[in-house]
Amino acid sequence: MATIIDNFFEAVSLNKDKPAVIQGSNALTYSELFVLSQKIAALLQYFKIKKGDRVAIVMENSPEYVAIYYGIIMAKGVVVALNNTAKKDDLEIWMSHAGASFIFADNIDLDADKNKRKVLIEYKNKKYKTIANLDEISEYDHLYQPMSFDENSLATIIYTSGTTGRPKGVMLSHRNLASNMASICKYLPIETNDRVLNVLPFYYSYGNSVLHTNLGRGATIILENRMIFPVKVIENIQNHKATAFYGVASTYAILLSRVKLKEYNLASIRYVTQAGGPMPPAHIEQIMEIMPNAKFFMMYGQTEATARLAYIPAEKIKEKLGSAGKAIPGVELEIRDRHGKKLPAGQEGEVYAKGENIMLGYWQNPEMTKSVLKDGWLRTGDIAKMDADGYLYMTGRRTDMIKSGANRISPKEIEEKLAELDGVEESAAVGIPDEIMGQVIKVFVVKKENSDISKQCILRHCKEKMAQYKIPKEIQFISHLPKTPSGKLQRFKLIDC
Repeated sequence: MATIIDNFFEAVSLNKDKPAVIQGSNALTYSELFVLSQKIAALLQYFKIKKGDRVAIVMENSPEYVAIYYGIIMAKGVVVALNNTAKKDDLEIWMSHAGASFIFADNIDLDADKNKRKVLIEYKNKKYKTIANLDEISEYDHLYQPMSFDENSLATIIYTSGTTGRPKGVMLSHRNLASNMASICKYLPIETNDRVLNVLPFYYSYGNSVLHTNLGRGATIILENRMIFPVKVIENIQNHKATAFYGVASTYAILLSRVKLKEYNLASIRYVTQAGGPMPPAHIEQIMEIMPNAKFFMMYGQTEATARLAYIPAEKIKEKLGSAGKAIPGVELEIRDRHGKKLPAGQEGEVYAKGENIMLGYWQNPEMTKSVLKDGWLRTGDIAKMDADGYLYMTGRRTDMIKSGANRISPKEIEEKLAELDGVEESAAVGIPDEIMGQVIKVFVVKKENSDISKQCILRHCKEKMAQYKIPKEIQFISHLPKTPSGKLQRFKLIDC
């Protein structure tokens, strides 16, 4: 199986003078990206990197970030891409857990250098030492020694949670990355002449997948790191005539509520995708109305599956609205009961997945690995039903389900109903303790800008649309929902609010 580096090299040979990555006035062609990646690899080899050494990246998305990522791989290192907005203490927990030898960093407060430059830092015994400035690495170019790749060896560690206690580092092999890319390219219409507007950080699996699939196909990636200014995002789509856009549910919620999308020319968009958690059907319908000529792909996955497990073909989006999709090429999905027995269509249970994209395991945590990997199958922890056509309908996470009296209630059902209200930007439902019922439902609501929607209005809508046991007992307005940098809701942070 070709690795992501094989695909990258082929894309370079076919698209030498074409822009690979653009960020404002900073851009690299495929040839320039290859040369810079080679210099990064040579730099690491000069400092005696060994096969399998972990190298952290603590940077925001940039053309240089991409070169660093591929340079680490070319030097046979293992990429440990970390959240560049995290604090120093959290970063140290991840880096110590991964056993990182080197760090590529910019604009972060480390003992080594309070800098705004892109530098290489040696990390040893929890001490930092800046050893190279990336603006001055031409001298290492001739030192690069080409390496061969074992597809089963470790390529990257992605931390999904747990900055304290037990960090959770997902180990992905070269085979995992290549398999994920190949599967996605079989159902997404990625073309060489695409211009992809990307707002997703490369340090988590969705953004990482966007990077490899598009560069492997020779497309151009346009970087926009300012999702806090959604108008700038849409202006970039219009000005660059972007042909594709990727986002999570909150990305589209923000664009719908804070930008007058119909005032912009978005006709260049051929397709859009959404993953990283469920998106309310009402928002899907609004996006499709605004961009009627764009294909909309709903997707579902996990970091433990490299990125992707299921998708809804664009032509099925209306028919299967509310579904998480069917298995992507090369992946098997099953619904199983608590004993691990496969269930027939229509019955609720846990989603199990199998394929070459399933992780090697959790870094330095064989016990946790054993708990989720069973005979080649991944226990996802997601609860769902599967219809006769093989499409998943998620009802929640094992840990998210609200247990009120004899009822098990999915927060997703409540949140989708609230999304139908014009004044609601986002919402989250949680179970809070109750002496009689065990738990009752509380919802946190983010109002759209300038909305005057009231609790009474929300409650009235709930009574019209929901069974009695699903009606929230408490409603609280909140300025924003707590989320991970990848946009996933941190529901547990709301329980004590």
